[in-house]
Amino acid sequence: QVQLVESGGGLVQPGGSLRLSCAASGSIWSINDMCWYRQAPGKERELVAGITRSGNSNYADSVKGRFTISRDNAKNTLYLQMNSLKPEDTAVYYCNAYIVTISNGRDYYWGQGAQVTVSS
Repeated sequence: QVQLVESGGGLVQPGGSLRLSCAASGSIWSINDMCWYRQAPGKERELVAGITRSGNSNYADSVKGRFTISRDNAKNTLYLQMNSLKPEDTAVYYCNAYIVTISNGRDYYWGQGAQVTVSS
């Protein structure tokens, strides 16, 4: 039983900031890559940022310079610091992680989603 729980979503004005968290729990042996995806109404889910266990990260061009992905391996938690937010950032943000379980199962897991709304 593995679960990813997201928090930190909300309503902000353009130019504002928000920080998302994603905490993993359950029968976890290790967590490898972790990523943030987002999905706006009527659009396909897209990759926003990813980070390896060692801290190597990558970003979609649309968020480079504004978003920062990070993780705390001791807490099995992923973060996304979002600055200079724009209305086009409005979406449901999903955490994703590749997890090895204690029983040696290996799979991708999803968070429940966090609504981020950027509006005046």
